[in-house]
Amino acid sequence: MSRKLLLVEDKPATRAQLLDILAETPFVVTCAEDGLDGLNRAKADTFDVVLADHKMPLLDGMNLLRNLRSLDAYKQTPLLLMSTQDVKNIEDSARRSGADLCLPKPIERQRLLELLADLWQTMHPQTHPDQRSAAS
Repeated sequence: MSRKLLLVEDKPATRAQLLDILAETPFVVTCAEDGLDGLNRAKADTFDVVLADHKMPLLDGMNLLRNLRSLDAYKQTPLLLMSTQDVKNIEDSARRSGADLCLPKPIERQRLLELLADLWQTMHPQTHPDQRSAAS
């Protein structure tokens, strides 16, 4: 079963950079160009992870996350917020808006890949007995 990631980023260059990183993950990626587009796409389809920019036109990242958390389909979905602002300054309000994690921009390729690999593993727990015993 494939897992879907919604990338919500208004800047084309940043979106292209992130798509380059996300191409190394097993996620099927859908892009949205602003928060309102992201909300509409999230309502039309269900995503397993949402990676959203903080500052965007029409609907910013925090309001997008708040709206997503109000939907039953996104109560438990990992919602990640990216920001050029100092993460320490926005983390509390981001968490209150529904963010599970705030990532500083520019996004560190390796950190994002490791984070998404961890999320992928939690979505696809190993069930083979040999793999379980090897992990303990």
